[in-house]
Amino acid sequence: MPGDAVNGGKEGGARERRTDSGIEVKTVYEPADLAGFDPAVQLGRPGAYPYTRGIRPDMYRGRLWTMRQYAGFGTAEATNERFKFLLANGQTGLSCAFDLPTQMGYDSDHPRAEGEVGKVGVAIDSLADMRLLLRDLPLDKVTTSMTINATAAILLLLYELVAEEQGVPASALGGTIQNDILKEYVARGTYIYPPRPSMRLVTDTFAYCRERIPRWNTISISGYHIREAGSTAVQEIAFTLANGIAYVEAARAAGLAVDEFAPRLSFFWNAHNNLFEEVAKFRAARRMWARIMTERFGAKDERSKLLRFHTQTGGSTLTAQQPENNIVRVTVQALAAVLGGTQSLHTNSFDEALGLPTEKAAKIALRTQQIVAYESGVADTVDPLAGSYYVEWLTDEVERRAWEYLERIDALGGAVAAIEQGFMQEEIEAAAYAYAKGIDDGEKVVVGVNRFVEDQAEPAEVFPIDPALQEAQVARTRRVRAERDQAAVDAALADVAAAARGTQNLLVPMREALRRMATLGEVSDVLREAFGVYKPGH
Repeated sequence: MPGDAVNGGKEGGARERRTDSGIEVKTVYEPADLAGFDPAVQLGRPGAYPYTRGIRPDMYRGRLWTMRQYAGFGTAEATNERFKFLLANGQTGLSCAFDLPTQMGYDSDHPRAEGEVGKVGVAIDSLADMRLLLRDLPLDKVTTSMTINATAAILLLLYELVAEEQGVPASALGGTIQNDILKEYVARGTYIYPPRPSMRLVTDTFAYCRERIPRWNTISISGYHIREAGSTAVQEIAFTLANGIAYVEAARAAGLAVDEFAPRLSFFWNAHNNLFEEVAKFRAARRMWARIMTERFGAKDERSKLLRFHTQTGGSTLTAQQPENNIVRVTVQALAAVLGGTQSLHTNSFDEALGLPTEKAAKIALRTQQIVAYESGVADTVDPLAGSYYVEWLTDEVERRAWEYLERIDALGGAVAAIEQGFMQEEIEAAAYAYAKGIDDGEKVVVGVNRFVEDQAEPAEVFPIDPALQEAQVARTRRVRAERDQAAVDAALADVAAAARGTQNLLVPMREALRRMATLGEVSDVLREAFGVYKPGH
């Protein structure tokens, strides 16, 4: 029986209040809380250093954020149809999820792929699949984001090859690959090779795109999955910026000048429910990155100092109980991202705690962005919360705590060393435990879970997975192998192996192998042989 559904239980009005990062919140904020605050130094103008208030002078008055709904499931054909559905309903950018075998460098007929083909994203084994995924899509007009890391270079090359077949030059392609392998060791687990050879793949991608695909964002340095693993907002920006520093250092060590690659770096943040802390997090991160690039790396090109970012609403905040409540959560989170100045946004579907998004839920999620954009008024002026005593104090406090983390990581030898020593992982684990305990103890209210609970309603519609999907995907992959020129593939894979043992840019021979119809798994196996496989604790 929903015993507390009427009055919600005791509110404890005098109790201490804290943000999700444990920052104590006072009853009221006044000018005295900003003693020493210098707007010219800490804020500046929108579109001007240190970019606290946004990366463009007019922000959404000039151009709204890209509405980039995530899609990807089953076969390439099914995902292609969902892409077309979303574009027809007003989506302005594509965003693709890949299944676990694709993320881990296994073809769909590999024994380890059994039961996972097409489950959490689309299966892509070869150029044949990528052709189907992108069929009839205007690749010279739409930008595409691909959430892929260990095999990011392979998916980018397949995308480039299909565009070339469609008559679209690489120089016209726009989009993003996540390509953020460091956070995989910290939070997510879809790594293949040890960290240092993985970093080579990342920097080789930077160099390749500088030459061939100059409009492509070569990395989306991701705090999203760090937050999904249980970090606080402060840890999310601190650990992500630490990873960003490591990528810049690796690229410079590989011989790239900072202003040659830094303008194509981008970031990927989570948006959770604590509205003001999330806004403060976005503003603090933008200011911190501008200072890191200017003071630590001596960037001269203003584009190198811009923290351009995509936001996705918090998957870990969605509840299977009373799933329609998630529409409200997603709205609050989307509002935080927009008030914080995001460049693109994905809003989660309300049914994602139950399964892949249904078409109805995906449309509601897109409509949520459109209502925020066109009906709420928040896009009418730049950084509308600037000058709020609370928001400015909280931005400074989030930044202060994040710098403390960065100093600790530097003392450990940087992000790669900190990951190898387990520092970030242990900090996230402790934060996740504290968050879960707060829910279990009732200190943190989750509506429909530990307060305002109802008897289970009728089961929600869940996206169906066709069990015949894996069989069809396996058959297509085996057909590709049977029909190709095997000698040409073997020669191309031998070139990839030679490059892996040497210093040549790996993407050049990888591209040729994929063009000759080598599969994702075969290219990954060559690199496994050359680099080894990462095993935590070894």
